[in-house]
Amino acid sequence: MTTILLGLGLVLVFEGLVFALAPSRLEDLIKIIADTPIETRRAYGLAAIALGVLLVWGANAI
Repeated sequence: MTTILLGLGLVLVFEGLVFALAPSRLEDLIKIIADTPIETRRAYGLAAIALGVLLVWGANAI
């Protein structure tokens, strides 16, 4: 449970940094994402999931 809370906390810190340090760039990023085809966004999402699983698995193996 502690690991889940740690991971969630780190995600919130990084997400919060984007909103706090570059809110106007975030709007630009949202426009770019909206213009990206759905299949490309899906592929990016699946790649992010795969990378996340590998990182969690690797961190757990250490």
